[in-house]
Amino acid sequence: MIKILFICHGNICRSPMAEFVMREYIRREKLDPMVSVASAATSTDEIGCDIHYGTREVLTKHGIPFERRAARQTTKRDYGEYNIICGMDAPNMRNMRRIYGGDSEGKLSLLLDYCGGGEVADPWYTGNFDATWNDVTRGCRALLNKIKTDLKGNK
Repeated sequence: MIKILFICHGNICRSPMAEFVMREYIRREKLDPMVSVASAATSTDEIGCDIHYGTREVLTKHGIPFERRAARQTTKRDYGEYNIICGMDAPNMRNMRRIYGGDSEGKLSLLLDYCGGGEVADPWYTGNFDATWNDVTRGCRALLNKIKTDLKGNK
């Protein structure tokens, strides 16, 4: 089982958007028995909160299913439980390394590392959930392609 964890600052905008987008991509490819997806925060700012209304709106607009959820903070234990842990930007990566005590197994990456690099736009500050959508879908498609290639190689 491949287990993916998406990480952003508060776990209400970018990482849950990536979680629900990736879940849908995985479902469409019928890979859900082999791949699971979750998300978390590096901060405690939004713990217990549902996804941001802007994230809900953009997911609805694009036909991506989602459900109510509560933001949670990532823990050191997550490092052992997930195979792929994707941060949305450099500050998240720094915080992830601090929380996990480094990256001894090479599990950490930026989501956009899978498609040329960069950081996922933060709509909390920009208000532009469409730009975040574009970044997230580009990164998730590239990650999905890598997973499909890896799964073919393991057959």
